[in-house]
Amino acid sequence: MLPPPDSTLGVMMARFPRAGRVDWIGVRPAREVPMRALDTAIAAPRTGLDGDRYSGGSGKRSVTLIQAEHLPVIAALAGLPAVMPAQLRRNVVVSGLPLLALKGRRFRLGGALLEGTGPCDPCSKMEIALGDGGYNAMRGHGGLCARVLEGGTFRVGDAVVALDDIGSQ
Repeated sequence: MLPPPDSTLGVMMARFPRAGRVDWIGVRPAREVPMRALDTAIAAPRTGLDGDRYSGGSGKRSVTLIQAEHLPVIAALAGLPAVMPAQLRRNVVVSGLPLLALKGRRFRLGGALLEGTGPCDPCSKMEIALGDGGYNAMRGHGGLCARVLEGGTFRVGDAVVALDDIGSQ
């Protein structure tokens, strides 16, 4: 639960130094197949990203996002020289904005309106993708799950903009 928007903590939690940026987009066409990188994605309410296997699910995990700044941390913790976004099986890599601060908040991803629903915890597949200890390397760095509130298109390079409160767009 978020603090009241007019409280000191609420004001600080709604303040971001700048907009973020979409650095990478990918969809998981099916279970156990490689991610497909995209330049442009279409997000739709209740179904998520066009072409993603989670399309049509519960909606709380319609889009998964991970912070670009965490990729080198995950690599270091996994003992790898680097990790690629597709290895982590998240839909969108975002830079310049603290994703976990978007939990419970609405934000614009290009032309789509999303709401952060909670952390995107790692799954056991990270042991295969990153090697032994891969699951633990991702703990606390797995990103954010979001639901699509208003459909739209977004592209690599588009802004990621946190909205002030429920009443603003």
